[in-house]
Amino acid sequence: MIPKNRREKLLSQLDDGALVIVSTNPQQYRNGDTHYPFRPHSDFWYLTGFKEPETVAVFSKKHYTIFLQEKNPAREIWDGERLGIAKALQTLDANQAYPINELKAQLPLLIKEATTLYYDFKACALDNDIIECLDGAKTQSLGEHLHEMRLIKEDNEIVLMQKAADISIQAHQLAMQQAKIGLAGLFEYEVVSIFDAEFRKNNAEHAYTPIVAGGKNGCILHYIKNDQVLNEGDLLLIDVGCEVEGYAADITRTFPVDGKFSQAQRQIYQIVLEAQLAAIACIKPGEVVIKPHQIASKIIQQGLIDLGILQTGDDLSQFYMHGTGHWLGLDVHDVGRYQQGKQHRQYEIGMVTTVEPGIYIRKSDKIDPEYWDIGIRIEDDVLVTDNGNSVLTKALVKEIDDIENLMK
Repeated sequence: MIPKNRREKLLSQLDDGALVIVSTNPQQYRNGDTHYPFRPHSDFWYLTGFKEPETVAVFSKKHYTIFLQEKNPAREIWDGERLGIAKALQTLDANQAYPINELKAQLPLLIKEATTLYYDFKACALDNDIIECLDGAKTQSLGEHLHEMRLIKEDNEIVLMQKAADISIQAHQLAMQQAKIGLAGLFEYEVVSIFDAEFRKNNAEHAYTPIVAGGKNGCILHYIKNDQVLNEGDLLLIDVGCEVEGYAADITRTFPVDGKFSQAQRQIYQIVLEAQLAAIACIKPGEVVIKPHQIASKIIQQGLIDLGILQTGDDLSQFYMHGTGHWLGLDVHDVGRYQQGKQHRQYEIGMVTTVEPGIYIRKSDKIDPEYWDIGIRIEDDVLVTDNGNSVLTKALVKEIDDIENLMK
């Protein structure tokens, strides 16, 4: 669906006098006079398909107005070509286009025509200007309607997510094949470089900061230092996915850096894998979204009890302390409610969720040392379909024998 159709679909859910105001992200300074690479705000990108900073879109059932940067030959020498006002009308399907510096003059005139304003504030200078134009007028959140739209993926969105998954799968496979310790050892950041190269080769970017965690670092859920050496016998937990045209993949695999699981590693890994497979199997239209977590938690709990690591009645969260999945799309932790009122919502066709159970065992005098510092997570991206589900990342190996064979 093109942005114009998305705007029309959104407006069809609002009253006739509704006016929607949505702004993109500001340019962020890294240090000195250098910037981080710019990424548009996901809501703005979804509704406009426009990637330039310093932009505000305003639309109703009567008009679509966009405020953007003017052409500036001097700045374009440094920063690249801008679309400009003249081309915005045709390229962006806008009825009106103004320079962004006219926002304070023109936006109040558009607001006067509206009976209901939809706008979500972001803490930046541009949104402060919007607030000033609102002059105290009451606004409603756009998220309730827009984020439910974003939750159900269109066919073209699924194509982009599959492409992001395929690129990420290739990078993970290379990491499994190349991330073996040598005589001088291998550092986590050297493994990160495998993903850097593969993503850039395919004109993709990291969808989030890579997690490449060896040994005990695998027990840190959001470990991003990625600066430690890998040691013989370590497991390597890699949580990395790329982004294509704003759409993310999110994949985790865990494997032994020397290519062979120890007996203890194999036992824990198999519990996590069984939990993940069972959790994925339950996903279908009409099933409640909490079900995968309930299934995974039960399998992990019983598996740890069988190994004597957990006692009946003990708190599972000491070894498994996070949820089993989250929505995926333009944001890695994508928008959309998990509950409707006090009830867990049901899966619908077009939703994409991750499924990522894990077990994390730190040193403890209550646990056999052979299990210390084992951190294992397995994560795949799952699309809800009319007849159940489709795993977008199914091509990436995760059975123990398949991993070991790939690493030979």
